[in-house]
Amino acid sequence: MDLGANFTSKLEPFLLMSKSAKGAAAAKLIQDATSAPGVFVFAQLLDQPTIQELANSEQHASYFSLLQLFAYKTYSEYRQYKDSLPALNQAQLTKLKHLTLVSLAMEKRTLLYTPLMELLQISSIRELEDLIIDAIYLEVIRGKLDQKEQQLKVEYTMGRDLEPGKVENILVALQHWASTTSSVISTLDEKLGQLATQAAADTASSRKKQQ
Repeated sequence: MDLGANFTSKLEPFLLMSKSAKGAAAAKLIQDATSAPGVFVFAQLLDQPTIQELANSEQHASYFSLLQLFAYKTYSEYRQYKDSLPALNQAQLTKLKHLTLVSLAMEKRTLLYTPLMELLQISSIRELEDLIIDAIYLEVIRGKLDQKEQQLKVEYTMGRDLEPGKVENILVALQHWASTTSSVISTLDEKLGQLATQAAADTASSRKKQQ
C-alpha cells in the first residue's frame, strides 16, 4: 500500500457530516477533523459549500482559516497568526508539527535536528525523535533517524493538499524542467556526434600513417 493511501477515507465521515453542518456546527466539525487521528488531508472538506460559507462569517471565519492552515501551511504560519486563530489543543498541535515535517521533507531529503527543534519549538532531542517516530508510525513520512549525525534521512513522504494556484506553479516548473532536460539532451547528442566524427577522423588518419 502507498504511504498514507488511506488518509482520504479517514476524512469521509467528516465530509458526510459537513453536508448538513452550518455555522457553529460547521466550525465544530473543523475542530473535530483537525483533531481526529489519521486525518491529514483537508482540501475536500474545504471545498464543501457549508464550510466555504464560514469564510464570510464574522463569527466563524477564523475556523475556516484554521482549516486552511492544516491543509496548506506549517507550524511557522501558526506561530505567526495564532492570535487570530482558535486555540489549538494538544492533538492539533502535534498534528500540525507532523504536517510541518511532511512539508520540510518534501523540500529536503536530510533534515537536521537543530533547525527542526527551533522551528517546531521543541526543547529536547528525545522529544523531537519521539515526534518523528510517531510520524513514521502514522505513515506520513518514511525515513531513518541518524542519532550520531543528529538528522533525519527522508525516504518518502505523503502528499499534502495543494494550495489553489500551486498546481499552475508546479506545471510551469515541470515544463521548465522538461525544456531544460530536452536542451541538455540535444547538447549531449551534438557533443557525442562531434566526438564520433572526430574519433572516425582520427582513426582514418592513423590508418593512413600506418600504410
